[in-house]
Amino acid sequence: MNKKLYIALFMACCFSAQGFTPVSNNSTTSGDLKGKITISGAFALYPLAVKWGEEFKKLHPDVDFDIQGGGAGKGMTDVLSGTVNLGMVSREISKEESAQGAIGYAMCKDAVVATMNVKNPYYQKIYQTGITRAQFEKIWIDGSITTWGELLNTSAAEKISVFTRSDAAGAADAWVKYISSGTKKQEDLKGVCVFGDPGVAEAVAVDKFSIGYNNIGFAYDPVTKKPADGIGIVPIDLNGNGKLDPEENFYSTKDKITLAILAEEYPSPPARQLYFVSKGNITDPLVKAFLLWALTDGQKYVAEAGYVGLPDALLKEQVAKLN
Repeated sequence: MNKKLYIALFMACCFSAQGFTPVSNNSTTSGDLKGKITISGAFALYPLAVKWGEEFKKLHPDVDFDIQGGGAGKGMTDVLSGTVNLGMVSREISKEESAQGAIGYAMCKDAVVATMNVKNPYYQKIYQTGITRAQFEKIWIDGSITTWGELLNTSAAEKISVFTRSDAAGAADAWVKYISSGTKKQEDLKGVCVFGDPGVAEAVAVDKFSIGYNNIGFAYDPVTKKPADGIGIVPIDLNGNGKLDPEENFYSTKDKITLAILAEEYPSPPARQLYFVSKGNITDPLVKAFLLWALTDGQKYVAEAGYVGLPDALLKEQVAKLN
């Protein structure tokens, strides 16, 4: 991922041509929908939210969207403050947030993967052995593994450049829950703090001896479906036998890891559900119509955008919340 691509992607997530505006009342005209829907939050859900917005607008030309990235924490803060109609959140909703009126609608599923620089001289070795959950914990939590030699049990002296997220992020939440077996929180992760999914991907891509973690939407190129430029995916040695077995090797393309998530071969966490969140029950007819469409007809775009669909029964539960 070169710097120009990173800047373009970051600006797309954080900028809207119409500007960021508070929630406004929407209306229906002549039986069709009209108005504006504002959405902010998790980078993980951002690409699919944009796709949904584009397709919904084709059906209803008088509907405009203002969709911004910024992290799951921003999405939750914005929706609870009434700044946006919907927040994008890539983690479970806390009891405290529910008490403030947050209602989550599960929309799809994706996952977080560990990433490293593809030019790292030890990348091929790591792709043969994988890294265990316990080794990840020693890198990000207790800090007892600091060099590539300590990780690979060799004499290699190069320091591991560890990156983590500076913003309140669902990716960090999913990653720390996995590597600590649910005992730690994002603030317990060690490493240099970088803002956003694009920021971590860029940092890893330019530092030969780095390691980080990203949502699969930023770890893989959306066109080629292969790992993004400069990025190597760090495989997990799930059974801890010191090698990457064929049934553990599903990282070469986004399609393969998506199938592994669907089959629950990739662990959850760091696989997780992604949510749209409202404050209280949705009464705005435009927002309600959009969300209903995304949970039904709009689901046909989930796999196309590189995400994993949810079971029909779970989708019906989300529709029932709207009604």
